[in-house]
Amino acid sequence: MGLSIVILAAGEGSRMYSDIPKVLHPVGGTPMLAHVVNTARQLDDVRVLVVYGHGGQTVPEALSHLPVSWVEQAAQLGTGHAVQQTLGYLEADDTVLVLYGDVPLIRAETLQRLLEQVDETTLALLTVHLEEPAGYGRIIRDEAAQVIAIVEDRDASVAERGIAEVNTGILAVKEGILKHCLDALENNNAQREYYLTDIIARCVAEGLRIMTTSPDSPVEVMGVNNRQQLAQVERHFQQRQAACLMQAGVNLQDPTRFDLRGGLHAGRDVTIDINVIISGEVKLGDRVSIGPNVVIHNSIIGDDTSILANCVIEDAVVGENCQIGPFARLRPETELQKNARVGNFVEIKKSSIGRGSKINHLSYIGDTTVGCDVNIGSGTITCNYDGANKHRTEIGDRAFIGSDSQLVAPVKIGAGATIGAGSTITRDAPADELTLSRAQQQTRTGWTRPVKKLKKES
Repeated sequence: MGLSIVILAAGEGSRMYSDIPKVLHPVGGTPMLAHVVNTARQLDDVRVLVVYGHGGQTVPEALSHLPVSWVEQAAQLGTGHAVQQTLGYLEADDTVLVLYGDVPLIRAETLQRLLEQVDETTLALLTVHLEEPAGYGRIIRDEAAQVIAIVEDRDASVAERGIAEVNTGILAVKEGILKHCLDALENNNAQREYYLTDIIARCVAEGLRIMTTSPDSPVEVMGVNNRQQLAQVERHFQQRQAACLMQAGVNLQDPTRFDLRGGLHAGRDVTIDINVIISGEVKLGDRVSIGPNVVIHNSIIGDDTSILANCVIEDAVVGENCQIGPFARLRPETELQKNARVGNFVEIKKSSIGRGSKINHLSYIGDTTVGCDVNIGSGTITCNYDGANKHRTEIGDRAFIGSDSQLVAPVKIGAGATIGAGSTITRDAPADELTLSRAQQQTRTGWTRPVKKLKKES
């Protein structure tokens, strides 16, 4: 006897107005369906079945890495019909939990409470109280507070519409009861669909108990049917993540203006300013400071490093006590060693910057190995691309590269070398020597600037 979780993910999501199946739309950078699967996998002894349909193989192909069994609903004939497709995959005496691929904020703790109510004579139903229940099926109880029916909003009386307790669609029941009730479903409704909610009335008619539990917050059961609801769920998800980070000691200057679209491991006394976006897997060391409007993706930032405003860091490794920015970009395969400095409007790609080296202004460093204690002046460019292939530049320890220099790769600058400002270096520069290349300076006496010709009046 185990737990089979059926996740319904076959809907078209027509109100999204998108070519992407609804359950693949991201929340926090992860498809909604993946959130539901990951939550389901937190429960014990679980097997996950995902019912897909709209979009054909798009959904299982996009999420092929998930440890689930995929079940196709070729024709979308309602939620009851969708669950019927899974009956051949269920084991006798399984407990079956039904979830939805467009309800990504449900918590495992809530589901565990629901499952604890299931037995051989009981169906467990997740309900929620809403201040504005319009549009939802109402939970009807008798004088003993027992659930006796679910009435859809369009069919409810005036009195029933005043009921605040509504159905979330999430339920848990034994496999035998589920199969029996599904076999009896009919599609006598305007949509000619088989509704899963109809099994509640069947259970009541046969004397089975309907037990209910509720989530700690209605946010958990928010579904996504349009872009506005997707944005609302995204904000709730980000607030949840921000709260977890602050509880772990991260100082968020404004938790309402922070986005985590992946995983973040943060050390002690980390400070993150507003409008920071972190995606992929990011590790921040102790006492890291991140300024406003910074984007960090799949990167490691060492202890005591400061990242100033408006920087973009992708697939990079930054050592201890570095300073980056403002307005700097570290592209993939960039590595900064301890005490390095990268200033405003500097772009670095696929390069290693040695301990204590400085690139403070307006420079591009690509496919380059920079030694320790190097100073690279403003406007320096490593010309790494010949139009067909990339080539490397090597700059030795303690080299000084004058402003507005171009280093045409492949080229080596020796340790302690000085490159005069305004030089274009096409051959290796020896260690501890001054190397420069400049055209002869000339003054042309009597030269005057061109002037605009006056237009003739017509």
